[in-house]
Amino acid sequence: MTDLVTWAELGGSLAAIGGAAYARHAHPAAYWSTVGLPVSVARLLASYTSTMDACGLTVEPPRWRALAVKATTRREVRPVPPRRGMIRPTSTGLRLRLRLAPGQEPADVAASAERLRHAWGVHAVYVRDVKPGVVELRLVGFDVLRKVRMPRRTDAGPLRVLVALREDATAFVRDYRAVPHELVLGATLSGKSMFLRNLLAGLAAQPVVLVGIDCKRGVELAPFAPRLSALATDPEQAAELLPVLVKEMEDRYDLIKARQGVAPGTPDELITSDVWGLPEDERPAPIVLFVDEVAELFLVATRKEEERRDEMVTQLIRLAQLGRAAGIYLEVCGQRFGAELGKGATMLRAQLTGRVCHRVNDEASAKMALGDIAPEAVLAACAIAAELPGLAVVGDTSGGWSRIRTPHLSLTDAAATCRETAHLAPDVPALAPFRPHVPPVPVKGSDPLATPQPITE
Repeated sequence: MTDLVTWAELGGSLAAIGGAAYARHAHPAAYWSTVGLPVSVARLLASYTSTMDACGLTVEPPRWRALAVKATTRREVRPVPPRRGMIRPTSTGLRLRLRLAPGQEPADVAASAERLRHAWGVHAVYVRDVKPGVVELRLVGFDVLRKVRMPRRTDAGPLRVLVALREDATAFVRDYRAVPHELVLGATLSGKSMFLRNLLAGLAAQPVVLVGIDCKRGVELAPFAPRLSALATDPEQAAELLPVLVKEMEDRYDLIKARQGVAPGTPDELITSDVWGLPEDERPAPIVLFVDEVAELFLVATRKEEERRDEMVTQLIRLAQLGRAAGIYLEVCGQRFGAELGKGATMLRAQLTGRVCHRVNDEASAKMALGDIAPEAVLAACAIAAELPGLAVVGDTSGGWSRIRTPHLSLTDAAATCRETAHLAPDVPALAPFRPHVPPVPVKGSDPLATPQPITE
């Protein structure tokens, strides 16, 4: 009987272990909430002082404290770790604040992030500077980029779109007011189209003019035609559309001049204000221009096409340099974007503040996106596996960078969002000739090939 009980207990233990291992792999969020969180908290509380000492984050106590310890307990005075705040559990990890000792800086804690990760048994540790003398540790319990679950609370607003999830479990928000223009690079099947799809679906619900240039005959942007105010599907149409956008930008500058009393002959470059300083009833709607496969605008075969290319590149550079104050923003996408494309490519890239690099085919492509702003991010971009579409490295001209992953959004759902929000498209008369034709949606259950029969008695 005892043997039967022992075997039953052993079988139950093995089943529990197997269930926990399965949950950790298939449902990491549930495993973290039930098993990983209590274990990590226990490790942190039990080994906090020793771990900080091993990481070199302890300091000698103040002299008055050392004298008090010797006078009262006669124990050996040991170095003290940074003072720890309250541990705050989250659905993806833990957060706690540390008050640094005199002489310490956030870089000291960041340098020990990998040691803290192993000591406390979490997936990753990130350090954020909160205020002078205080840093926040964000402990992530599992790989949040393997199966993306977007945060429920989002800091949305005008021209702010929740696009992806960062590796520290925070949301990556595309803010056009803060980063006006962006370059998105990625090889085929890297997730570049998914990033663009999430952006379009997020902007569709806002009163924003959406303009597209898709030289692949519109296969990427045509499904969103109900919400687009203009669409060019080849270089010839793009050569006609870009001058209209430049003229719209100039008209908006004239509007700013008239409102602020600036002399009519003042160059556009000397106007420091923008459309957001205008009254709301006079403010024109912002314009976001999406350029898919930008290399198609640069490739030429004849002398006539070369002249057209130079004109289009010049107009794109003007929009990138002067468009922000006029409320015109660029989202440029492609597989490669370097000097080999031709004259003006490097100058245009320099105007694109934001950079998003998906999986690329060679290191040179990653350097085109990130090499001039965050050289250490190039290696991270080259390490993206083909089995993780949507994973990218995002950076900006400040030098900061992080890994993100875009959630899956089907083309059907994105197109349905654009159809439902078609009435939100602002009216821009200058773009009316370029508005894409939207065929009527067939009634469900009807046969579009059926012909009506004559009525007979």
